[in-house]
Amino acid sequence: MQLGHFSSKQLFRAIGVKILPPIAFFIMRLLWLTYKKKYHFIDAPIEEQCMAVTWHGELLISPQAYRALRKNHKTSAIISQHHDGDIIAKILSYFQIKALRGSSKKGAKSVLISAIKSLKDESTVMITPDGPRGPKHTMHDGAVALAIKAKLPLMIINFKATSYWQLKSWDEFVIPKPFTTIDIYHQVLNISTMNKDKAKSYLKTQMLTYSI
Repeated sequence: MQLGHFSSKQLFRAIGVKILPPIAFFIMRLLWLTYKKKYHFIDAPIEEQCMAVTWHGELLISPQAYRALRKNHKTSAIISQHHDGDIIAKILSYFQIKALRGSSKKGAKSVLISAIKSLKDESTVMITPDGPRGPKHTMHDGAVALAIKAKLPLMIINFKATSYWQLKSWDEFVIPKPFTTIDIYHQVLNISTMNKDKAKSYLKTQMLTYSI
C-alpha cells in the first residue's frame, strides 16, 4: 500500500509539473497586464552582467519586472531540487531564465559549481537569498558569496503593492490584486570590497527598505 501510495503521489506530481506551470504563467502575465506599474530607480539601470536578487515571496512580480528591464540578457536562476522547484523552474523557462537546480540541504555543492560556470559564461544569475525554505527574509550566503567571488554588482528588485493577498506560506507569498498599483524598486549594490558578513547585513537592510 505504501508503494502504491508513493507511486500515485509521484504520478500526480509529474502531472502537476506538466499542467501547473503554463497555467501559472498565464495567470502571472494576465495579472501583470492589469497592474499600474511605477518604476523607481534608486540606482541607474545596468546593462552588464550581475547577480539579480529578490525575496522568495516576491517571485510573482520579480521575474516579470526583471525581464521588462533586461529583455535579452542571458540569465540563469538557482532553484531548489524540491518538487516546488520543478514548477518554479518550468515557469521561469517561459521567461527565458535557465534553472540551476540545488538546495541548501541537497546538491548545494553541485549547484554552486553550475552557478560559477554560468557566471563564467557571462550569464546573470538570479537568486532568492531566503530560499528555498526560509525563514522569510533570512540572508543565506549564496548571493553575496557568488557576487564577491565573481566581483559582480547585485541588482535588486523589490516591490510594494497598494492592495494584495498574502499567502500563509513560510515566505508569505505576495499576490497583488488585479488593477492595483505596484511600485517596483531597482537598486544596484557593489559589495566586492566587503567581507561576507558585512555584505549580508548591508544587502538585507537595502532589500527590506523596499519590501512589503
